[in-house]
Amino acid sequence: MKTIKIKQVKSRIKCPAVQKRTLDALGLHKLNQTVEHEATPQILGMVDKVKHLVVVE
Repeated sequence: MKTIKIKQVKSRIKCPAVQKRTLDALGLHKLNQTVEHEATPQILGMVDKVKHLVVVE
């Protein structure tokens, strides 16, 4: 599978709890933190939920 890099670029403050849990599940806990995941449908769905907070490289 293809690997994607996900970087959190906006703060999680004032976000709904569902989006905070999604960021935690992706492994993003701090601003400007980058993680790598395989591009599975589950990961892409989670990225779509928080697309306004992250950048995919």
